[in-house]
Amino acid sequence: MSLFKARDWWSTILGEKEEFDQGCLCVADVDNSGSGQDKIIVGSYMGYLRIFNPHPVKPGDGVQPEDLLLEVQLREPILQVEVGKFVSGTEGLHLAVLHCRKLCVYAVSGTLGNVEHGNQYQIKLMYEHNLQRTACNMTYGPFGGVKGRDLICIQSMDGMLMLFEQESYAFGRFLPGFLLPGPLTYSSRTDSFITVSSCRQVESYKYQVLAFATDADERQETEQQKLSSGKRLAVDWVLNIGEQALDICVVSFNQAVSSIFVLGERNFFCLKDNGQIRFMKKLDYSPSCFIPYCSVKEGTINTLVGNHSKMLNVYQDVTLKWATQLPHIPVSVKVANLHRDLKGVIVTLSDNGHLQCSYLGTDPSLFQAPRVDSREINYEEFDAEMKELQKVIKEATKTQDIFPKSEKHRDLIVTAEVSPNLDAESQAIDSELKAEAVPSVTVKITIQSRVTAQKPNLAVCVQAPLAVTCDQFIFDDLEPDSSETVVLSVFLKGNCSPSELEGNCVVSYNTPTELNPEGILKVAQCNFRLPLRLICFPAQPSKAANHKLTIDTNKPPISFLTIFSDFVDPSEDDQANVLAFQFLTGSKTTLLASKTSQRYRIQSDQLEDLWLITKELTLRLEEHFKKQNCKDFACTFSGSIPLQEYFELIDRHFELRLNAEKFQELLSERAVQFRAIERRLLTRFKDKTPAPLQHLDTLLEGTFREVIALADAAEENQANMFQAFTKLKSATHLVIMLISLWQKLSADQVAILEATFLPLAEDTQELGWEETVDAAISYLLRTCLSKSSKEQALTLSSQLCMPKDTSRLKKNITLFCDRLAKGGRLSLSTDSATQQAAVMPGGCTTIPESDLEERTVIPGSTATFPNHGQIAKQKSKPGLSDDAAEEAEKP
Repeated sequence: MSLFKARDWWSTILGEKEEFDQGCLCVADVDNSGSGQDKIIVGSYMGYLRIFNPHPVKPGDGVQPEDLLLEVQLREPILQVEVGKFVSGTEGLHLAVLHCRKLCVYAVSGTLGNVEHGNQYQIKLMYEHNLQRTACNMTYGPFGGVKGRDLICIQSMDGMLMLFEQESYAFGRFLPGFLLPGPLTYSSRTDSFITVSSCRQVESYKYQVLAFATDADERQETEQQKLSSGKRLAVDWVLNIGEQALDICVVSFNQAVSSIFVLGERNFFCLKDNGQIRFMKKLDYSPSCFIPYCSVKEGTINTLVGNHSKMLNVYQDVTLKWATQLPHIPVSVKVANLHRDLKGVIVTLSDNGHLQCSYLGTDPSLFQAPRVDSREINYEEFDAEMKELQKVIKEATKTQDIFPKSEKHRDLIVTAEVSPNLDAESQAIDSELKAEAVPSVTVKITIQSRVTAQKPNLAVCVQAPLAVTCDQFIFDDLEPDSSETVVLSVFLKGNCSPSELEGNCVVSYNTPTELNPEGILKVAQCNFRLPLRLICFPAQPSKAANHKLTIDTNKPPISFLTIFSDFVDPSEDDQANVLAFQFLTGSKTTLLASKTSQRYRIQSDQLEDLWLITKELTLRLEEHFKKQNCKDFACTFSGSIPLQEYFELIDRHFELRLNAEKFQELLSERAVQFRAIERRLLTRFKDKTPAPLQHLDTLLEGTFREVIALADAAEENQANMFQAFTKLKSATHLVIMLISLWQKLSADQVAILEATFLPLAEDTQELGWEETVDAAISYLLRTCLSKSSKEQALTLSSQLCMPKDTSRLKKNITLFCDRLAKGGRLSLSTDSATQQAAVMPGGCTTIPESDLEERTVIPGSTATFPNHGQIAKQKSKPGLSDDAAEEAEKP
């Protein structure tokens, strides 16, 4: 950033909401006054033409009424304005105005005024040309070496150069290989037109070559007719600059050689007349416009370059001589002589109409602090104030004030109330379930504000496949002691059971303060628990099941009529100890309570279906005994962790991830093949003498069908992978609960376990569940569960990538459970070795690798870990009687 700003000599704002661009600014003595003073001509896309002659009383003054010589609306957008000798029979200057479909040439004249209102100016239309093609830009000059007059060349949007010899149209030529129009200029020294094509190369065309080339009107004729009507248009020279150009300017000063300046997107180039580079300058900013002008040093050229950082840089060849700051981003810059004693004024124009005439000065615009009145210091008052402030700071930094305040003292409180009954009329929409009726439950959310809450925004989140009828709410500003209430419904949308029956409400709002009127962003949130009836309903118990779990308690069993009153009929006594849950997705889970022992059995054909019923059972038991003021209730698990069944779910999920990669590769291959066939077909269709298609159309149709089929298969695989990941999360929750009950882990250790096995809310190809969990378990095995310092010294890979298979993950999970069984404890403390020695004086014993592999790979086996004695594998019995359940639990 420059220390110095451009010194404002005169400035004004043109119109309202008008747009301007590079060609909308021109400076010249357009009224032929003969005084040598330039006028500023500005045209806008709104069709307004303005001519200014600034005469400020002192530098920095705004526009005066007499500064505006002329303002007229031409009804059509003005693309470019130029001043030259455009009228035959006179060498006076005239104004050329380029519209989209018209070229107009005007004469600007002034009449001396006899009153104080000043001189009067007017424009007179000399001639106009209606264009057959949409114009882009134009250039002018003495084409062909004519004397005393200027010709005009207009470039159209489709690449045609239209040349006009003043009042008459001369000819038109198409540029070869044209795609998009670029900047255009004329070099009188070589009598050639210079432009930058879409190939990002500077091209030069001789006027004589254009004149004798094939006429543009005959472009649609055959090749033989083209050759007979004239020569093909050939380029004089070409220079590849590797970037698109913003502007081109040809300069020729007395003390400097003729040069061609090209402003690119990141460089500006100075070329010789034959296209060779004289020099180039790499820019470290994004330029917007430029203008070369005469230098005081012989053999050099100065260049003004404006950029998008509101800066104007002055270069002498490639050397930066000065940098100044502008109040706007210039889209066009000119150097003008606006006063007899003031030559070289910099005229800049922005895209929104900020027109400024400035000069370079050395007065830095620095902020100077106002002088403060000195006064005597009263040290006693300062000491008293310091003590008060220290007291306030001490009160504010107490420990109890660091933590969040209680709910009753918070600025905004959000509460969620779940209806105890399902909706009488279901609010489920677009559910994928095949069930006859998909139930929904109403959730009432209330926001209570104690202060002014600006822009409150409520978001309601539930885990898929659950869904809500509306998840976003935006409220008006809440006044103090006001509240807002919204009602929504939650239902099961996907065709699988969810892994959690919990939801979350988050409210974001701003609270204004004296120092910050816009407010400080704050967040309030609450959780709510959904009823089990939302995803299942009571059914007939099943006698046989593939998966069974037994939960031990230290209290007598409770009748299901008490704890599952919403699922059982009080009149049916046979449901007191046996209860079945039919999920909406079709599977069934049975719950049994022992009559003689303190055990509960959960059984189902699917491992993942055990999770929600087991969790609901433990929660309802805890709530029941809590109401009876029983504080020593506890659940334990002494069976075997179902790792083999858990590994099958991991393998299924990983197999679908591999399929997703294969589908992605196949889709990429077929897409490349499809584009290659399209290119060949387009080449055949563009050929003037088309060859047979050779069944390319059939191949294109077949490839298209393959792409559609692969896309459908990939989409189906994605849906299956989501269901597999949901089942895997449910089974993972179950394994975490069983391990915590088995090893009687504390809340902190359970939190570490959940962070290890459930690190991701969503599963993606870039970061999947398998590699994330494997890295987390490996870290725990290397730190708090390590058996020697040698394992702690091992380094883990810092990059996660999709593994080839799941053998390493399953081996680490088995090893993880084995070390927990031998006394290991979970901790994130860095001093793991000391902690490990306190828990396990002898450390973890070495596990033979052969034994580990043997346990892992036996099909159908279940990994067992002894706890308080060896426990034999359970035997499944078909009966559902209490005696049968008791017999299965005997050691």
